[in-house]
Amino acid sequence: MTRTSTRVVVFAAICLLCAATAVGYLTISSRDEVRTLTVDDAGMTRELTVSEVTADPHLLFRDTGGGDDYGKVAVSVSSAPGGARALAELRCDRVHISAGNGMCLRAELGVIPKYEAMVFDESFTVRHRFDLAGQPSRTQVSPDGTLAAYTVFVTGHSYAEGGFSTRTAIVEMATGREVVELEQFTVRRDGRVFDEEDFNFWGVTFTDDANRFYATLGTGDEFLLVEGDVASRHMRVLAEDIECPSLSPDGTRVAYKERHVNVFGLVSWRLAVLDLRSMTRWQLGDTRDVDDQVEWLDDRTVMYGLDDPGSFSPQTDVWTVPADGNGEPALLVEAAWSAVMVR
Repeated sequence: MTRTSTRVVVFAAICLLCAATAVGYLTISSRDEVRTLTVDDAGMTRELTVSEVTADPHLLFRDTGGGDDYGKVAVSVSSAPGGARALAELRCDRVHISAGNGMCLRAELGVIPKYEAMVFDESFTVRHRFDLAGQPSRTQVSPDGTLAAYTVFVTGHSYAEGGFSTRTAIVEMATGREVVELEQFTVRRDGRVFDEEDFNFWGVTFTDDANRFYATLGTGDEFLLVEGDVASRHMRVLAEDIECPSLSPDGTRVAYKERHVNVFGLVSWRLAVLDLRSMTRWQLGDTRDVDDQVEWLDDRTVMYGLDDPGSFSPQTDVWTVPADGNGEPALLVEAAWSAVMVR
């Protein structure tokens, strides 16, 4: 969980105490919510609804603007992703969607926190739901929409902490059934079986073939890029010093976060890209601390969430930066998190 997520939990807990109420889950979330107005080519204002936006390519993300809509899934048109948005009733801490199938991870605050995952369709109707073993962290749906992976913190609340423990599993989207935990895979390094008691996995990203994926394996002081095969339950180590990989749409590169530890032992991350053909690496143009699993806006651009480290506001924004290492970061969407381009 990022620093942002920690502040979100604290902020939400205060809101719950002040309001003396809780926000429950909705099993059906398909009705349109009108929250903004947009201007058409003729200069006329009209209501913007979820169904209108999702009929064409669009950006889907978590709204972090505060108020009653905080945490709702939002959509905006791909031609103007930072413009007017429409909101569904579904609330998530982390969300992802592909080929009409989405995964939503959510923490419900209370005296005894409840963690839940929901599988939803393109109309935001929840089809399956199941409990999670800990605080939601990451999720990604395979490009064909058949499988999804999720990661939760079983202990600890940040990848910058020592002693954290994760649980990462792969789910069949059609049924909501858990297929396998990554801890059940056999890992090979340099051709030999590699196994340690402190293995942790996170940051799964699928190839076009949902059976194959990349992920992070953390053990000791190492953070390794692994390639996995769901059917055979095998992984192999490909590279070192790579966290939260995200595969490019053309399948040739992995964007990731590169760990840096200063003289005081504080951890920060810098975005970078690895070419899987040449194994060449380069840093990207945003020098800020980015603790997120990035998404690819297209084959040339990555997008990611950022918060203001000097602020206690739960708002985060989504930024972009060119994936070739040239160019400056640019703000894509204000008050957003966990964004994905839906085509």
